[in-house]
Amino acid sequence: MMSGAFLETYAISEIVKSYYNVGKRPPIYYYRDTDKVEIDLIIHANDVLYPFAIKKSAAPGREAVQHFRVLAKTKKEVGSGGVICLTDTVYPIDGKNSYIPVWLI
Repeated sequence: MMSGAFLETYAISEIVKSYYNVGKRPPIYYYRDTDKVEIDLIIHANDVLYPFAIKKSAAPGREAVQHFRVLAKTKKEVGSGGVICLTDTVYPIDGKNSYIPVWLI
């Protein structure tokens, strides 16, 4: 049960380190509302929101990106995103999102 939380912590810390290593402050956010809609990671760059879920699975379902639609309420552009997971390779979920192997981050 805790291994999912460890994977989330690992993935986000690697992303944070990559920003700090190039001398930038990481523009990252977490989203959760009162309806328990949750997005594990949002990168806000150039006024575009890039949403990511982090899942401890090699084949999370398409529902892993369903909460991304809540970002339409922000009136900001929503860029491509994905699900960081235990897959072996990058492959598409839909037109804007992909499954992304955790080893790529």
